[in-house]
Amino acid sequence: MGERTESDSRKLLRRLRDTLAQPGQGQERLDRIVRLIADSIGTEVCSIYLFRDGETLELCATEGLRAESVHQTRMKIGEGLVGRVARTGLPVNTANAPQEKGFRYMPETGEELYSSFLGVPVQRVGEKLGVLVVQSRQARLFSDDEIYALEVVAMVLAEMTELGAFSGDNGAVRHLHRQPVMFRGGTGQEGTAEGHVWLHEPRVVVTNPVADDPLTEIERIRDAVGKLRVSVDDLLSVESLDKDQKQVLEAYRMFAHSRGWLRRMEEDIARGLSAEAAVEKEQSAARARLEQVPDAYLRDRLHDLDDLANRLLRILTGQGHDTGAQMPDDPILIARNIGPAELLDYGRKLRGVVLEEGSVGSHAAIVARALAIPLVIHAGNITTEALNGDHVLVDGDQGIVHLRPEDSVARAFRDKIAMQAEAQKRYASLRGLPAQAMCGTTVGLHMNAGLMADLPSLEGSGAEGVGLFRTELQFLVRNQMPRRAELAAIYARVMDAARGRRVAFRTLDIGSDKVLPYMKPQDEPNPAMGWRAIRVGLDKPGVLRMQLQALIRAADGRPLSVMFPFIAERAEFASARATVLNELDRERALGRRVPEKVEIGAMLETPSLAFAPDSFFREADFVSIGGNDLKQFFFAADRENERVRRRYDTLNVSFLTFLEQIVARCAAAGTPLSFCGEDAGRPIEAVAFAAMGLRMLSMRPASIGPVKALIRQVDLREVRAVIDRARAEGAETVRPALMDWLSRQGG
Repeated sequence: MGERTESDSRKLLRRLRDTLAQPGQGQERLDRIVRLIADSIGTEVCSIYLFRDGETLELCATEGLRAESVHQTRMKIGEGLVGRVARTGLPVNTANAPQEKGFRYMPETGEELYSSFLGVPVQRVGEKLGVLVVQSRQARLFSDDEIYALEVVAMVLAEMTELGAFSGDNGAVRHLHRQPVMFRGGTGQEGTAEGHVWLHEPRVVVTNPVADDPLTEIERIRDAVGKLRVSVDDLLSVESLDKDQKQVLEAYRMFAHSRGWLRRMEEDIARGLSAEAAVEKEQSAARARLEQVPDAYLRDRLHDLDDLANRLLRILTGQGHDTGAQMPDDPILIARNIGPAELLDYGRKLRGVVLEEGSVGSHAAIVARALAIPLVIHAGNITTEALNGDHVLVDGDQGIVHLRPEDSVARAFRDKIAMQAEAQKRYASLRGLPAQAMCGTTVGLHMNAGLMADLPSLEGSGAEGVGLFRTELQFLVRNQMPRRAELAAIYARVMDAARGRRVAFRTLDIGSDKVLPYMKPQDEPNPAMGWRAIRVGLDKPGVLRMQLQALIRAADGRPLSVMFPFIAERAEFASARATVLNELDRERALGRRVPEKVEIGAMLETPSLAFAPDSFFREADFVSIGGNDLKQFFFAADRENERVRRRYDTLNVSFLTFLEQIVARCAAAGTPLSFCGEDAGRPIEAVAFAAMGLRMLSMRPASIGPVKALIRQVDLREVRAVIDRARAEGAETVRPALMDWLSRQGG
């Protein structure tokens, strides 16, 4: 790249900055910019297309095409050459545009005169803002230098669009970070919340995209990269790192020390960008390239590069995590992803959580459930759109987020929250009453828990006990294996808080989507059906024995209930049960107090266990149906997959008939049976389960009131008659018949 080109590029950027600094509305600025670029690059046409919404591009300014086509010409993402640039985030350079595959002729623009076409994306770190195009009559390919120059200009346009330079009276130019936006994600934890945005990783705002002194900027970028390298090297020198953590950080260091990365940023600075803008340009280009790659390993590396670029921007701008912003009184946490320990640090201050990534079984979802706060996952690109302090509504029931909502949406949402609050008040009056149906049948309602913080809900919700205490959270929030004494102290506090009520402790359920930071993750094609839960416990008996010893010592003579997750056959339960009996003998031999009574149960989460020999049902002191896993295996529908997880109804006749068979087998053996999972907390499902013979349900604390209220309003014999009639008539699901019957009862 010669000195003349560098000077031309810097000259263009300075002229661009001066043009942007002039007073005027957004449209005037855009019109001046396209004239300036066409003149500087020596083309007859320069056009700027910006996104009107997530799928539609609009011609917002042009020099060379017909003026009347501005704000009239629109195209969908992927449509025509402009749409291709927008979809791929990569330039399109052709000497003969009309012959190019996918060319779309727009007669209103008069562009048939122009043969050469160069389009580059206007994008900012994963946020696609539009497309910048130059065209000329002469049939020629644009040079690498010309492409590079236009990309640098597009980078500045992206920053200025971000800062609102083109917002004005004309509604066709988007007001970034001001318009209402709705994000449709997935439900991680049910519930609704209204509040204001608190970003886990605050946005870095680049206010100086153009720089006058490239030597000073190159010095700044080299100094910042030097500091970044030192910080990564410091992370690697921590002695407690295991082999896998070191491998991840080594990849991190490789990026930080990459000469190519620094060289590309220095070239951008030589073209006239500031150090900050050069970092963002490189970050945006890397995102655009790697987002096209399906390989999961490369996508992880994209996140590494993203994180490094963000760290570098924070060093350059001084905008650290502590930006001086005050956390709002009603914070809704927004993040790309978050670990369980970080989420627990925020604790109950949060009203809700919204993640771009995550999964229904992720660590964050488990903690959100424990904290009883709504969680929406897969809310794509919300971190690029949301700003600290933005008004936000989170609907965890529907998996929807309303950012900067219109008044009518906010009013409707508040009505929904008010109705839920009113209902909870009504349920409070039932707190001390049993869940006794009109036919006299009583159903035991228990709660799920995973943290000490959950236990106050035991009194407030009216739960009779804890049907499932998830013990993995104490393992997930640490960087190393917890010690036996620590666990014993935690379990003892849980029992103390339960005040004599039954607590069913589920042993460590890791694997699948719950990988401990200090245990080597298994590279498994289908982890939900892989090495997890009791399979890990039986293969690593040291961990299982240590946990059982902690539970026995925590009981200190009190009754103890232990259940093993993911039992698929009788032999697994027999081995796990024998381990408990051996540990009890060992503790007795050591002279320690052992529980006055020990219940050893199993979670029925695989269809295979429903067909286990009778001896299994006789040996098990109790069985708990793990509804979430059982349903996904019964219907072969991955609960992490949004395309299929809602496809099959819990009240499907085949699933209810299957539950009926399990009820019958447990009844024949005299084995207590419960149902634990999301569906137990849905009133209509809960009533159907009770009608099928289930006499104990375990759910999140907030669901106990609504479930109890409905059970007390119905005669379970009549509910069973409705179910049997629907089955006899060949219905696929009993839901419509049940809903119709309940509406007629006033339920």
